[in-house]
Amino acid sequence: EMQLVEPGGGLLLPVGFLRLSCAALGFTFTSYALSLVRHVPGKGLEWRSTITFRCNIRYNSSVLGRFIISRDNDRSTLYLEMNGLEPEDTAVYYCAKKRGNYYSSAMDYWGKGTLVTVSS
Repeated sequence: EMQLVEPGGGLLLPVGFLRLSCAALGFTFTSYALSLVRHVPGKGLEWRSTITFRCNIRYNSSVLGRFIISRDNDRSTLYLEMNGLEPEDTAVYYCAKKRGNYYSSAMDYWGKGTLVTVSS
């Protein structure tokens, strides 16, 4: 069974730091690019970042310079380091598997998500 497991959300203070992880089970991790997306209540899904197998990376401009995506192919785990958190970063964050190993591949599986709340 395919799974993307995302522990690690929580309540953070502004300008704080959080590292999200996403453990992949049930598929060949190295065959797919992975993305981080988020959902803000009242809005649709918003893409944050994508990383390919070879660790080629793209970021949404709103997180460029603050968030760092990485992957450990030996551990089948995706990571997102979130620095300089802002209240506007409050959302449910999901890791998503893409159908292929390209930025343009569609996302075809999502984890259950983890809530990140940034508030003073």
